[in-house]
Formats: sequence, structure tokens, C-alpha cells
Amino acid sequence: MRRLPIAAHTSQPWRIHEVAPDFEVEDVWVLRTPGGANDFPRLVALFASDDWPESAPLVVRFLWQARWKLGALFGWDAAGAGVGSRVTPIRDRLPGDLREAPTGPQYEPFVSVFQLEREWVAELANRTVHCVFHLGWVPDGAGGYRGQMAGLVKPNGRLGRAYMSAIKPLRYLIVYPVLVRRIEREWMVAAINVDPVASDAERPAREE
Repeated sequence: MRRLPIAAHTSQPWRIHEVAPDFEVEDVWVLRTPGGANDFPRLVALFASDDWPESAPLVVRFLWQARWKLGALFGWDAAGAGVGSRVTPIRDRLPGDLREAPTGPQYEPFVSVFQLEREWVAELANRTVHCVFHLGWVPDGAGGYRGQMAGLVKPNGRLGRAYMSAIKPLRYLIVYPVLVRRIEREWMVAAINVDPVASDAERPAREE
């Protein structure tokens, strides 16, 4: 089972809790990306550099293109519907210490908000929803760490809730499983290519 209970996200001491308490946690996904305490930046970089969805399976590319065509038809993604226009950027809510933190890499169509040692947040808004992509680095229970992905949403009225309900089966059955497996596969391929001697030298001894 790749999906996790909502509590897997809410029980973690993430900073996103304090800056976006009005968002609903839509879903949480486990990422089988084993690593050490300091490996989170590699996972963030992997997401940011991935050419999703261009190299995804045909069905995913079809769904992705269909979504943007519908958005153009109904004006969901029109100017004035995004972050900084229809909705106030989450970055405007950040306390001082988070404002000074790195924003994180470019991750279109999302806008990066902040990146910490074990947490990365990006946001996206249109006429249907204001959503947050959350990536975390959590203990795996065996002395190491792994990734965890969550989606937080604030639907825009009835339109937003109808939209989220309509796309839920596609997200749960096709889009997210494909994305998760792709990231896991690329993570393991990258791990094989890492010099084990250099990796061990750079990685501190696991204490957990």
C-alpha cells in the first residue's frame, strides 16, 4: 500500500502545520527512497529535475494534457487565478525564520515556498483550488530515512470540491502511483551509481 493514513503527515513536526492550518490534507504517500539523515536534498533535487510528465506513460501524458486543455477551455488557469492574484502566497504567511530559509528549487507549475533540512513545500493555485505539495524526510524505523509526499488543498467553493472529487480516482489509481514508482526507481538507479566509499565517508553514523 503506497498511500498512508492522514496521521502519517499530521503527526510529524512539520513547519507547514503552523503556516497552512486552513488547508486539508488530501493524501499522504510513502516513498521507498532509503537514505541517511543528510540525503533529503538529493530527493528534492530528483523531483525538481525529473521531466514529468513528458516521459511518463502515455495514459498519464494524455490525462495531463487533457487537464490543461480543459483548464484553457473553462479559464481555470487564466491570468489572475494563481498564486499572488486569486490567492495570497503562502510565503507571505511565513514567520521570520522561514522567510530567511531557502525557497527551494524551481518546480513548475508549482512555486517553491521553503526548503528545510527535512521538509520542502511548494504551492499552486488556479480557479478550482489552492494546493500545497509537501515533501518530507522521515525515519524509516530501521535506523535510516525515507521520503514521504503529501498533498494539501483548499478547494475554491463548490467548483473546487467538485473538481477534486472528479479527479480523485485518476490521481489515486493512475497519476500518483506512476509518479511514486518513477521517483523510487530513479532514486535506486542514482544510489547504484553513487561511490559507496565517498557516500559512507560523507554520511554521519546513524543514531536512530
